Amino acid sequence: MKRTFHYAWIIVFVTFLTFLAVQGVRLSFGAFVEPWETEFSMDRGTISLISTLSFIIYGLSQPLIGRLVDKLGARVILSFSTFLVGISIFLTSFVTQPWQLFFLYGILVSLGVGGASNVAATVVVTNWFNDKRGLAFGIMEAGFGAGQMLLVPGSLLLIQWLNWKMTVIILGSFLILIVFPTVLLFLRNHPKEKGLVPIGGEGIEEEIVEEKALNTNFSIGHVFLKREFWFLILPFAICGFTTTGLMDTHLIPFSHDHGFSTNVTSAAVSLLAGFNIIGILISGIVADRWSSRKMLFFLYGIRALSICILLYSHNSILLLIFAVLFGLVDFATVAPTQLLATQYFKEYSIGFILGWLFLSHQIGSALGAYLPGLFYSETSSYNGSFYLSIIILVGAAILNLLLPEPLKVVKKEKVTTEKQLQS
Repeated sequence: MKRTFHYAWIIVFVTFLTFLAVQGVRLSFGAFVEPWETEFSMDRGTISLISTLSFIIYGLSQPLIGRLVDKLGARVILSFSTFLVGISIFLTSFVTQPWQLFFLYGILVSLGVGGASNVAATVVVTNWFNDKRGLAFGIMEAGFGAGQMLLVPGSLLLIQWLNWKMTVIILGSFLILIVFPTVLLFLRNHPKEKGLVPIGGEGIEEEIVEEKALNTNFSIGHVFLKREFWFLILPFAICGFTTTGLMDTHLIPFSHDHGFSTNVTSAAVSLLAGFNIIGILISGIVADRWSSRKMLFFLYGIRALSICILLYSHNSILLLIFAVLFGLVDFATVAPTQLLATQYFKEYSIGFILGWLFLSHQIGSALGAYLPGLFYSETSSYNGSFYLSIIILVGAAILNLLLPEPLKVVKKEKVTTEKQLQS
């Protein structure tokens, strides 16, 4: 039989491109820290405050974005959000005062990034895939790493060759003239709009409806009293502190402070992003086959080790080794954390739990962006922030190890043990 290409893969490509462009622009913030310090005579603590405001706006926007997706559809939200990021980034080239930068980047760009995030993209991919959904989500999430790998070093090189104002004009034009029309023209909320059915057919919709009905009645207070809730929330906040907060904001200026050239810094960022993609894909596979809590223990431990290497990276080889190691565990914590949440709280509202998880991640990101900048302004060094990160990462690893093994995993281990005894 001749296989036909399903339009659902176009949907995946469009969401991948959206994440690459929008999230890549967000992750490029670190490339603009030094140019903005020079242009606006701001210290690094004040510059970091822009990133902190951005993370707060991004996190708080997620519940609102979820409601708007329900009312307007993911296509409208993703396309409008992409345009908002593009026009806001473009307008930063005309900024003459720091408060304008706070408004354009800290608020408007962040609202757009919040709209072009997992909430809307997950809904549309779920509508198009009832089979191969994990693969679709993996490709979609890889857009984060691809944006980090292409746009962050690309922004660095453009700033070096041209200047920061021409760089934001190019980034904004890319979003407005290429990505926005692509999303608007090709993205569709549901297969029915193209006269199609989802990949895998319509078989699981009733199950989803029943699950939602089951999860509507639960006590919020009871959730807050559960050990599993806090032992997931706190490490995930530390995850945000050490990744999108600390590294995405301060790795580039740290590298420049240590005398590394723009080419070496770009290579390190590209390596980190490339191995981040590999880590995302591997973690999704391993999480289905091994204990997620043990996996998180090792991931946070390896992240602490990588920062130890960064502390003493006085030559380019050590910086590149750090980039590889940190990249492998960068976003790799997301899949096992989400999996544990669905296993521990399957009788509650999963959306409520995941909402708190990602809000905690954004709070951690906000602190991870601001505090190291503040410490740097006081001490002219990132060492204190790196030591703090190592300590709290060890704490995160221990908290995950103290989690109970989910019932599903325990049952699997019991069956395996029984088979071994019988043989």
